[in-house]
Amino acid sequence: MSAHQFNQPPIDPDNIDYNASSNDSFWHVIEQAKVRRRGFLKGSSSLVAASMLGAGLAFLGEAVQSKDEKLATAASGLELSFGAVAKDTNDQVTVPTGYTATILIATGDPISSQVSAYKNDGTDTSFEFRAGDHHDGMHFFGLGNSGRDPNSASKGLLCINHEVAEDLGFMHANGPTDYGNNNTNARPTSEIDKEVQAHGVSVVEVVKTGNTYQINKNSRYNRRINAATPMEITGPARGSAMLVTAYAPQGDQTRGTINNCANGYTPWGTYLTCEENWPNYFYRREAEGSRTTEEETAFKRYGIKPNTSGRYNWSRSGANDVTDLYRRWNTGKTADRPDRDFRNVANTFGWVVEIDPFDPTSVPRKRTALGRLRHEGCWPAPAVAGRPIVFYTGDDARNEYIYKYVSNRPWDAADANKGMAVGDKYLNEGKLYAAKFNDDGTGEWLLLSLSNPDVANYEDYTFTDDVDVAIHSRLAADAAGATKMDRPEWGAVNPTNGDVYFALTNSVSGSSGRGMKTPLDAANPRFYADAKGEKIKAGNVNGHIIRWREADSNHASTRFEWDIYLFGAQADADANLNVSGLSDDNDFSSPDGAWFSQASPGLMWIQTDDSAYTDQSNCMMLAALPGTVGDGTVKAIDSQAVPAHDGANHTVTTKVGQAANSATLRRFLVGPKDCEITGIAETPDGKAIFVNIQHPGERSKSPTNPAQFTSHWPDGGDARPRSATIVITRDDGSLVAL
Repeated sequence: MSAHQFNQPPIDPDNIDYNASSNDSFWHVIEQAKVRRRGFLKGSSSLVAASMLGAGLAFLGEAVQSKDEKLATAASGLELSFGAVAKDTNDQVTVPTGYTATILIATGDPISSQVSAYKNDGTDTSFEFRAGDHHDGMHFFGLGNSGRDPNSASKGLLCINHEVAEDLGFMHANGPTDYGNNNTNARPTSEIDKEVQAHGVSVVEVVKTGNTYQINKNSRYNRRINAATPMEITGPARGSAMLVTAYAPQGDQTRGTINNCANGYTPWGTYLTCEENWPNYFYRREAEGSRTTEEETAFKRYGIKPNTSGRYNWSRSGANDVTDLYRRWNTGKTADRPDRDFRNVANTFGWVVEIDPFDPTSVPRKRTALGRLRHEGCWPAPAVAGRPIVFYTGDDARNEYIYKYVSNRPWDAADANKGMAVGDKYLNEGKLYAAKFNDDGTGEWLLLSLSNPDVANYEDYTFTDDVDVAIHSRLAADAAGATKMDRPEWGAVNPTNGDVYFALTNSVSGSSGRGMKTPLDAANPRFYADAKGEKIKAGNVNGHIIRWREADSNHASTRFEWDIYLFGAQADADANLNVSGLSDDNDFSSPDGAWFSQASPGLMWIQTDDSAYTDQSNCMMLAALPGTVGDGTVKAIDSQAVPAHDGANHTVTTKVGQAANSATLRRFLVGPKDCEITGIAETPDGKAIFVNIQHPGERSKSPTNPAQFTSHWPDGGDARPRSATIVITRDDGSLVAL
């Protein structure tokens, strides 16, 4: 690929912009300096020969370091102790010398000893007791002999999200039948059932065996929660007329959780799974005027079109649908009353879902006080006795917002590890806010409630009450004046100082993207516009990570100060593009995951979901030792340094953290071809981490012809690629990374 080419990624639901509001964008705040396209992974490839171990896992591959090089100590007092792994495009997982990665559980693997091994040829008929597909966010809960044991590292319950069923259809013998967003033909019920079951969450018991971990297939805790599992609706929207369906005439229940992306956990010992790109699942074919003005506004804002069959066409089963198992995916007005059809079914999705992994009989609860949006995840601030419980969540789509939930009830330390009943106390009543990033490095949290005049008097949508606000949080954030961001993905709170970090993956788009229709700003300051004729190829290609500190070190505060921690970039880009001074040891693009270790406070992990520089490296994971908000300087980012689409002078001044160096930021892992590195968990002793490898071989051209697979990981040979959870341990049994 030439130095001025851009590897245009496939269309991603996260990159579709449904925000027509005039609110400022993060691009507007940080403007220009956008990190060019491809070269982020250009540079030296001093790769020590990688060895293969079993199913496509490599354990050598760090860049050669100078013999005299001394690793500096970070502000946290910690020190990275591994050699940086070099970039590569191999179909394997590469980790540093002295570490071993093993496969724990892959798509289709049984979670019960009564289920046969997965054939991986599409002939397996059920995922009811098999690991789902597209492993994503996850969390490790220590397990003792009598249940919860937060200190147990030898045994635990691992909760794993399963975002989607592979679109190419590797789980079907001959690929899917009648997929398609615009297809109205009936689909085989057997295919729909497998896809529905492949979504959701796996809860599995893992046991330490030697220096790694294995699944206990006989555990009573093992279970699957999927897109057909009964769910309770809790919080302010419970019982709302806008949630009434034929399945739940009282508006208090629904079936299933879908597009489970990132996650969270609670101080009372439960798991939070988050519904991201759920609007793409629904069938809706309605003539203009079929719905009220408010309904049409909401459909449009959330991206549910009037002429779609949904991502998988699930509503079009050829079976006799006596229990409405398939008809429920049709969000059209098909009967004379809402309790006789599923016109409101979409309102029962888009929530944070709480699961108790220690109670296999418990019913998951959708927590409506945390708002309805495309939740990437839901991350807690440290619980402080006498103060409210606080969670941060991002809406993962271009030009969407960052949110914060603050409970009405203050935290009582006696509730720690008491299970899901405690969730009713803290998650059913609270305040929801959206973030506004000011150009001067300050920020404020805007209350989403009718008590906020901007919400109450919004001209584009009339809110009836605060229940309406909870159900239509996106519209409320528009009304309040929140800052549009470049795809807010994972968030994380540094346990050493309380600083909050958010990965802004990118804003790749056509002419409506950042720097084009959406202006740059100090919080979103970069774009790359490579014009070919009239065609604009990209926006903010490489992404960045923003962080802030709440006023008075109180996470419930409504004021904060912020800066940009890191800009993704190629190592050899000029300084106006490579703003953070990345080198071949740590250059990256499209940060997705951001996660802090609790066992090793101050250690941060960054994961990527990149489509821009995959000619130079597969997606990766880096270890970081970040400083603090305000530890850097103020910089003017000049977008004239890249080909601007309009030739105008786009310069934005923003606060930038300290430049990166190999002592405080270093590549730890590179994944197989066409994968995304996502999801991370650790044992309480910090000696093992769990990492998810999602959708290897995503760009394959056939679900059945091995010659057209771009990856065969993790099984190798001619096998169909599968998502999987891996376990990484240090060979000497000590702390990971430090």
